[in-house]
Amino acid sequence: MFRGGSSASVVVAGTGAYVPEKILTNDDLSKMVETNDEWIRTRTGIRERRIAAPGETSSVMAEKAGRAALERAGVDPSDIGLLVVATISPDQPLPSTACIMQPKLGVVNAMCFDIAAACSGFVYAFDIAAQYVSNGSCGKALVIGVEKMSSIIDWQDRSTCVLFGDGAGAVVLERSSSSGGGVRSSITGADGSFAQMLRIEAGGCAEPVSPEVLERRGQFVKMEGNLVFKHAVRTMTDVAFKAIEEAGLKPSDISCVIPHQANLRIISAVGEKLGIPQERFVVNIDKYGNTTAASIPLALAEADAGGRIKSGDNVLMVAFGAGLTWGANVVRWGL
Repeated sequence: MFRGGSSASVVVAGTGAYVPEKILTNDDLSKMVETNDEWIRTRTGIRERRIAAPGETSSVMAEKAGRAALERAGVDPSDIGLLVVATISPDQPLPSTACIMQPKLGVVNAMCFDIAAACSGFVYAFDIAAQYVSNGSCGKALVIGVEKMSSIIDWQDRSTCVLFGDGAGAVVLERSSSSGGGVRSSITGADGSFAQMLRIEAGGCAEPVSPEVLERRGQFVKMEGNLVFKHAVRTMTDVAFKAIEEAGLKPSDISCVIPHQANLRIISAVGEKLGIPQERFVVNIDKYGNTTAASIPLALAEADAGGRIKSGDNVLMVAFGAGLTWGANVVRWGL
């Protein structure tokens, strides 16, 4: 749990995002599985999603988002002391995606590792990086959320293939002596007793890939949708309240909410329970679907670039994901 208030604040110095060019609409999906545009839109809020090209791996997308964040922050890559990549769709099991992209991005002095917390991955990684920067272990950190979900989705399963998309988002964190902005609080949690609710059954050491696994399509994401919806609303609401309170704020003090983009109905329900007007929520699920660990940083970067976040705004980021995992970060925007 990160707590703000130290003499040196941890600020978001820059944001960046990348999405693939290819657009897959609901109408396109209706030609692949038994579904239609109205069914998908009314239940999820999704109209289309981006799909990465065959050679467009997670490290490729992460590099582009990371480079954009570094440029916006005006930071030299060699000044980055920590690179954390949140993903459940790494280029390969070993080495980490962070290490693969390190030389490409030029962050040659950074400690590098990946973190797998699914849709909560970015808020987990943000919390970890903020603590490294806060305690002086590094002066600047680059945090990236990236997913090529199209590579781990069963395109014959209409309960999951309509939900996900590909993309990447990134932030640069740095220490600042100014009292104008900074990370106010960061809270994360998990409950592994619900681990089977959202899962990939095979591909690990418990059940390596085999002809039998491929035949039953066990290498793809499986989800208990109704249960996930119920737990997502409750846990996102609870952790958001805790993070806001830890920051010494009230829900009415939150200027902008960057929620995980899993389902528009979940976002609406969380907003209602928090008592925060929907117009303060950044929503782009209609364009990108659920990009898992990339969801929050992608929406954050779009909001930043579009002028939706102003200096002095209190920004809440909140997520829920497989594990089950959850987390929230509150940041007072500005350097």
